[in-house]
Amino acid sequence: MKRLSKAVLSAVLVLAGLSGCASEAPAASEEPEITESAETETAAEVTLTDHADREVTVPTDPEHVVILDILPLPSVLTVFLGSASTIDAMEPASMNAAKNGILSELYPDVLDVSTDIMDGEDVNIESLLALQPQIVYYNANNKALAEKLDNAGLTSVAVSPTKWNYDCIRTYDEWIALLSKIYPGRSLSTDISGYSSQVKDMIEERLKDVKEEERKKVLFLFQYDENTMITSGSSFFGQWWCDASGTINAAHDVAADNSNAKITMEQVYEWDPDIIVITNFTKTQPQDLYDNAIGSDDWSTVKAVKDQQVYKMPLGTYRTYTPGVDTPMTLEWLAQIAYPEIFSDIDLTKDVREYYKTLYGVDLSDEQIEAMYHPDRAAGSWK
Repeated sequence: MKRLSKAVLSAVLVLAGLSGCASEAPAASEEPEITESAETETAAEVTLTDHADREVTVPTDPEHVVILDILPLPSVLTVFLGSASTIDAMEPASMNAAKNGILSELYPDVLDVSTDIMDGEDVNIESLLALQPQIVYYNANNKALAEKLDNAGLTSVAVSPTKWNYDCIRTYDEWIALLSKIYPGRSLSTDISGYSSQVKDMIEERLKDVKEEERKKVLFLFQYDENTMITSGSSFFGQWWCDASGTINAAHDVAADNSNAKITMEQVYEWDPDIIVITNFTKTQPQDLYDNAIGSDDWSTVKAVKDQQVYKMPLGTYRTYTPGVDTPMTLEWLAQIAYPEIFSDIDLTKDVREYYKTLYGVDLSDEQIEAMYHPDRAAGSWK
């Protein structure tokens, strides 16, 4: 099967994504569902069901919002609106990714967003109230935070990163579906994730004859330092990335979900992965494994290290381990790393440049693309 052409990308993004035409991609579910308090798109408010299955009434096109504990959402909303001007505050971990990735270069106003709403890992409710936000977006899994926001009399909307089994494409669609209710007339077409689906299908087609025993075994290091090593078991985004790229998750049998999947070097030795992928939720770099620079851990006998197959995930508009607009290009990157012979015709730099030109209307320099695919250690800081 031939590589997806520029014409396909342009058709998907220009004709649908940028002009607002209907998507041919699999549609998001009916959740969040409008329960009709507004008869037109221009109504002052809308009642909807958020990702915590709560019926909430919120203002449409809010000019003052805060985003808590759902770290990718500031980047998603900024791209969705083409500006960060309505975001009054977000968490430092979101800002760090914006500063170290491409988001702040595309939308410089994101750097004006406040991060002074946190007391350590906790939200400072008084600082939050002082901002008088019209909506506070929060992680649907954080019930304690939801209770705090309710008790403070704040209007909040739950956004879930986990409800759709860590499927990056489906989850992104659901986020866009929710935002489209709150910002009517400013909808970003799900054909952007439709293009992700096309890339995923292309990868599956090319790998259909690769036998199971020939599939590359990938170990994700979500966080790693001298104190802890956290991977992705079957219930975290790493499993989706492996499935979508035709690889095997070395830690598939780890039962703990989300970022609770702590592992040891003994388990790594037993799995002996072909490839190690380090996320930008940690400062650790590939060279640290090559140099055995983390604590007393010895990586020298691990196949991925011996073969120099340790990689840092890209940092585009946000940390690409999570759902976002960079998903299709990250899929290409991962598939080419795992199966360079099968995907040798893909010019990733060219595709990334065309993708950003079509999506954002900007011409990325070689230096910017290089930085995206070789992010600095600082990108892993949460402060």
